[in-house]
Amino acid sequence: DVLVNNAGGNRDFDASEPGDLAALADQWRANFDANVLTAVLVTEALSDRLADGGAVVSIGSIAAERGAESYGASKAALATWNLSRAAELGGRGITANVVAPGYVGETEFFRDTLADERRSRLIGETAIGRPGTPEDVAATIHFLASPGARHITGQVVRVNGGASTTR
Repeated sequence: DVLVNNAGGNRDFDASEPGDLAALADQWRANFDANVLTAVLVTEALSDRLADGGAVVSIGSIAAERGAESYGASKAALATWNLSRAAELGGRGITANVVAPGYVGETEFFRDTLADERRSRLIGETAIGRPGTPEDVAATIHFLASPGARHITGQVVRVNGGASTTR
């Protein structure tokens, strides 16, 4: 069994400038609910149904390391929550990992509002000089769900063309 927590998105795109602290809190809660709470609740609801030796893969973001206000913070929280899932599910041989894409050009994430200058800058940050594709992300998820990844758990796998690297 494989569970992919792929719900979420950046709810800041839908928000206007908060007029007061209550509105700001609502914006932060919207991203937390969309990006963390959905994964927590679905994983909890299905954890007893996951087959021993299965996999849980949650979709994070490069924004977890770069800021991006409440969206980035929610993706960082998702990565931290994943550590507990890896420990909890590991006894059953179930792995839990996060795939954290960088800029993926062929999606509706930016809702066709990404300026050409920003798109060029995001691509320029990569070591390989191209945006990611949905296939890049899907292939990583497929690997993490495969028998070849049974000893990989509690990790954040960056799929960003080298825009953000590890040591």
